[in-house]
Amino acid sequence: MSFQEIEKYKSIDFFARQVVEGFITGLHKSPFHGFSVEFAEHRLYNSGESTKNIDWKLYGRTDKLFVKRFEEETNLRCQLLIDQSSSMYFPLERHAKFQQPNKITFSVYAAALLSELLVRQRDAFGLSLFSDKVDLQTEVRSSVTHQHYIFSLLEKILAPVSAETLQHRGSAVAETLHLLAEKMHRRSLVVIFTDAFVGEGNEEPLFDALRHLRHCKHEVLLFHTFDRDKELELNYGNKPYLFIDMETDKRVKMFPNEFAERYRNEMTRQTELVKQHAMQYNIDYVPVDVNLGFEQVMLPFVLKRAKHY
Repeated sequence: MSFQEIEKYKSIDFFARQVVEGFITGLHKSPFHGFSVEFAEHRLYNSGESTKNIDWKLYGRTDKLFVKRFEEETNLRCQLLIDQSSSMYFPLERHAKFQQPNKITFSVYAAALLSELLVRQRDAFGLSLFSDKVDLQTEVRSSVTHQHYIFSLLEKILAPVSAETLQHRGSAVAETLHLLAEKMHRRSLVVIFTDAFVGEGNEEPLFDALRHLRHCKHEVLLFHTFDRDKELELNYGNKPYLFIDMETDKRVKMFPNEFAERYRNEMTRQTELVKQHAMQYNIDYVPVDVNLGFEQVMLPFVLKRAKHY
């Protein structure tokens, strides 16, 4: 089934199942795996207990019965975080379009795809939505019923929205990550979807929060979403435009070409800073130019991830 055909369906559940079928066809390993059972030590066999864990090779060498002890088997626990601040709805006219998504739409479909991969492996996952505060945080579970609940929450984000109905909300990404790091007591995979627009000179709190997650031994995937053409390159015509800050509603009328070079330099500095810090903290950094479309970003990521296992 083609992506054009998938777009005809509004169900996140249907989308996730169909796309995952296409993505993992031919892959020998899934891109996500639970924490494996690891050998810990031997101990002497006690008469009367099960013989299934006896190390028979060791018995052949020592003529004594020893039992293998293993670390506790634990499935992967994953927390999906979606920044739903107002800037994530850019470009607004492309909201809920699969073929040409805006940042929030890409994040919703990507989260649905990852949740389908996780539930197939019986791994547990939860969803957190945040803007200027934590808007929602679900429990972490592995059941299909829980997945359907997550899908219902994701579908609500795809509800129609216009410039008139869009709420002006900022992004408390650093505060959310700190809160999550303190609440998660078991090692987890944390997947973050954000445009990381924290403002010039305000990047350090974000980097502190990422360090906090890594300090707590969590694995982190950062999907850095942006519209390269309009948000990073400022490619507009040589005529006056009214620019509206989607998070604060601040308005500025100007000729983009007069500020383009300085603007591009600053945006390049900010995006490179995020990338460099992610790499420094051993965070899997995935740049997401929404103009490339969903498939061109997620398929290479899934294939790359699969090769790590």
